Amino acid sequence: MNALQTIRTGLVSLAALCVAGAALAQSAYPNKPVKVISDSAPGSSNDVTIRVLAEQFSQMWGQQVVVVNHPGAGGALSARVASQAEGDGYTLYIPASSTFLALKGAPNVPPNLPIELPRDFLPIGLLMTQPMFIGVSKELGVSNVAELIALAKKRPGEISFAATGRGRITHLTMELFQDMTGVKLTFIPYTGGPAAAMNDVTSGRVGIVLDGFPGVGGAIEGNMIVGVANTAPTRLPGFEKMPVMAETVPGFRSQGWNAVLAPIGTPEAIIRKISADLHTAQKKQEVIDRYRQLGSFATSTTPEELIAFARSEQEMWRPTLEKLAKQDAAAQEKK
Repeated sequence: MNALQTIRTGLVSLAALCVAGAALAQSAYPNKPVKVISDSAPGSSNDVTIRVLAEQFSQMWGQQVVVVNHPGAGGALSARVASQAEGDGYTLYIPASSTFLALKGAPNVPPNLPIELPRDFLPIGLLMTQPMFIGVSKELGVSNVAELIALAKKRPGEISFAATGRGRITHLTMELFQDMTGVKLTFIPYTGGPAAAMNDVTSGRVGIVLDGFPGVGGAIEGNMIVGVANTAPTRLPGFEKMPVMAETVPGFRSQGWNAVLAPIGTPEAIIRKISADLHTAQKKQEVIDRYRQLGSFATSTTPEELIAFARSEQEMWRPTLEKLAKQDAAAQEKK
């Protein structure tokens, strides 16, 4: 064997060792704690559902899975932190739907939003879907959606609603409600979610609050506020007594959702393993039951199906987003 052949043989052997080493590392994944970045405030509906999954992954992997909250800036803060993480599988990102639902280049939209898959992050799977639960202050004196609409028409602009930041799914839901009913409400953003707004709602300073069930369910069940409807297409199992918005406003639909993503560069083998483990967790009866108690639904998808789902949601909300962009542009021109 000549020197050139010896070098070539050595390079081939080295490459084979590298591939084998990478495969071994991935097959042993994870062998240290995993961090999950969330764009939601601690205690919010999204945060609670993410922690259900984190607990499942911790049990399945034998490693601690830690949820780190980075709320604020409409999800742009968490997206920036997650995008800067190393793509080694030890940082995952579970944003809410709102980080996908922004109009690129519109006023007040951070430059790193909306998230586009697979350009910005690698898709793993859909975690869950979650209708919004709508509660009203007892001070309004209404008990259902029809009465709320009638009161809002009598008092245009006087009734306010609390939502988790401009452009978030809670805000978009109430914008759609106004468009479909012809009422005029006043938006009050609360970065800390419904928990931060609850004192104002119970006291009557704010009229309406909405979120997934974990965010407002305690106040509804505790008779602190009046639960008037949720935004599911039909009445939910376990919540049969609560009407859905579509019973009063035909065709009304809105849902929050969370997607499990990974930074660019994460190995395909790790992506597929996490996706498979996500499906396994979602099929567990204890997880299904826990999510139903939270008014959520574990929803399995492949990475490819997640891309298609996110794009369909983006198209659905485009008219509402374009309306908000025009409002923001007009407001800036007046300054």
